[in-house]
Amino acid sequence: MSTSGLPSLPAVPASGRPGVAAPLRDALLAASFTADGLLELLGAPAYAALARSEIVPALRATRGDTPLEILVRLFLLQQPVPHARVEAVLPLEACLESGWLVAAGGDEVAATVDVRPYGGPDGEDWFIVSDLGCAVGGAGGIGSREEGVVLGVGGASTTLAGITVRRPVAAALDLGTGSGIQALHAAQHATRVTATDLNPRALHITALTLALSGAPAADLREGSLFEPLRDDEKYDLIVSNPPFVISPGARLTYRDGGMGGDDLCRSIVQGAGERLNEGGFAQFLANWQHVEGEDWQDRVRSWVPRGCDAWIVQREVQDITQYAELWLRDAGDHRGDPAEYQARYDAWLDEFEARKVRAVGFGWITLRRTGAVVPSVTVEEWPHPVEQPLGETVRAHFERLDYLRAHDDAALLTGHFRLVTEVVQEQVGLPGAEDPEHVVLRQNRGMRRATKVDTVGAGFAGVCDGTLSASRILDAIAQLVGEDPVLLRDRTPAQIRLLVEQGFIEPA
Repeated sequence: MSTSGLPSLPAVPASGRPGVAAPLRDALLAASFTADGLLELLGAPAYAALARSEIVPALRATRGDTPLEILVRLFLLQQPVPHARVEAVLPLEACLESGWLVAAGGDEVAATVDVRPYGGPDGEDWFIVSDLGCAVGGAGGIGSREEGVVLGVGGASTTLAGITVRRPVAAALDLGTGSGIQALHAAQHATRVTATDLNPRALHITALTLALSGAPAADLREGSLFEPLRDDEKYDLIVSNPPFVISPGARLTYRDGGMGGDDLCRSIVQGAGERLNEGGFAQFLANWQHVEGEDWQDRVRSWVPRGCDAWIVQREVQDITQYAELWLRDAGDHRGDPAEYQARYDAWLDEFEARKVRAVGFGWITLRRTGAVVPSVTVEEWPHPVEQPLGETVRAHFERLDYLRAHDDAALLTGHFRLVTEVVQEQVGLPGAEDPEHVVLRQNRGMRRATKVDTVGAGFAGVCDGTLSASRILDAIAQLVGEDPVLLRDRTPAQIRLLVEQGFIEPA
């Protein structure tokens, strides 16, 4: 990575200075500078506006002099605050000496970084450090002049944190750590956390995030992706919200991969297999190209390394014009010279046309290292609403794969199953009709899937409470519907297998 943009960025606090982060954290908590405290102070509309990079409602809500209002103006809204007011709230001299604050004007001080309160999954009060102007709402059009900028919390980072499998592990790896959000989450359930990033500034800010959040320090290593790792290093969990944007060139380190097309995402996925311990998970956000004459599912399926099960979910697809416009706006190019904006837009379209790319998909990729002779690779499109967090849903998906691999149709019939909690049945048909046209089973949690089933499938699922074997249930259904029980047992295992695979029923 070129570091030519780094000198234009302000200095950040000294991460190695002992004894500063703890009293600063105590002062922030004492003032209720937390996610809940912000929501209560600002109100829902102003709080939501911050996520859109709009600060005016928050400025109007923080015109008083309470400790919380002072901290919001200082660390989230980048407003200078009188020296005397800050001194009553924070350990001011220590913050000035360590670089968290700097003098601004005659009698005011200003923050050198943004600090955003962030609620952990179990109610923890954490703080995510990022460059000024980047704590909320993503880059907000910060401009390409700051190529080494480090962003704070965004939708992508919270999505990845929500889908990650959380279980106690010995070693976790965060590739491209940025401001350290994934490393912070991993530190709660991993004995050892390693975080890599091509941007040395990101590693410095990650150290600040961990220290200010009261988390253990991570092993921070500078370099691209897996390059800083030793050949023999393996992990039980690998996570990455990489710079996955498919762009002509690598203008912005925080988002542009710097490789042709979707090669960066492919490289990360393919490289993760040999870095996983048996049973370990690797979870990523990624973009992939939809190329003319090629099935996108085949494309991403080819990325899966040998020896790994995979679950790949495409959440969104944009045509190349939508995609280019999204990321041009992200960089703030739409606010600059119209001719330069048009030239950059042309460059994006030229790049896509040269590669015969018609659209770009976005989604999640989860790998699990397996000893199975034939690994399972599931690739699907699911643009519908889901319920986060999904980590437990992801873990359960792979456990069901293990069960189905170990049970042939005969074994399924001897198995006992129960209907998963929060599954409901819907009957669809014309008003007044004696029988429904079809029956739908719907999940109200997790992936919120829906699947059509026939009368037998609906009856089977409804009876599953773990007490009777599948064959006993089918024999009873056969008697009710007047069907040969042998024929019914022969044709139903495929439907049982689908209901298990998609999480409507589970082994009792």
